[in-house]
Amino acid sequence: MPTPYGSRGGLAFGAEELRVLRRALALALHPSPATADDVQDCLRLAASLDEATRESARLRAFLVADLGRYRAALPGTAAGYLALLEEALGAGYRPQPDDLAALRALRGNPTAAALLRHCERVRLTALPGGLAAAGQEQEREEPRKKPEERPSTPHPAPNPSPAPAPGTPGPTRRPVPTPGEVFPRRKPATPPPGQHLAAG
Repeated sequence: MPTPYGSRGGLAFGAEELRVLRRALALALHPSPATADDVQDCLRLAASLDEATRESARLRAFLVADLGRYRAALPGTAAGYLALLEEALGAGYRPQPDDLAALRALRGNPTAAALLRHCERVRLTALPGGLAAAGQEQEREEPRKKPEERPSTPHPAPNPSPAPAPGTPGPTRRPVPTPGEVFPRRKPATPPPGQHLAAG
């Protein structure tokens, strides 16, 4: 019976199984009457292939479950988790959001950083439409940045004159003249004392 070869979906065949495969290929390429033994051998091999395929799927499911257990026990299981994730990716596993979050938390590890870049590419290229859709998806996920508004430059206020230090005499101001100083009243001339007496 063929046996699963690793978790990548490969199968290992024995010598007898390879003989049956060669005979089946020869009958497919050069149709000719097949013996009853050939038919029975091909049917048995087909059944064995189905069983091996199911076993391979069970191995992948076990790998994914094991990966989840290692991920839940991070960061103490970082080395085992990274190795299992790499093996699962090779077997066709699509990284989940939990894997991306775990890898971002381990970004200081070079292996984790490389796996994070690889997982992000795998998730984007797996979108319907390929890389074109991946670019659109990335634009939708990233918050749209508003254009930077330049702060309005206020008009510079006139520099106020510095206040005089305490104890420093301020600038001398000329006092405002009074109306009497601007328009002085002329005093009547006082007549000499003899002149006043003469008029009397």
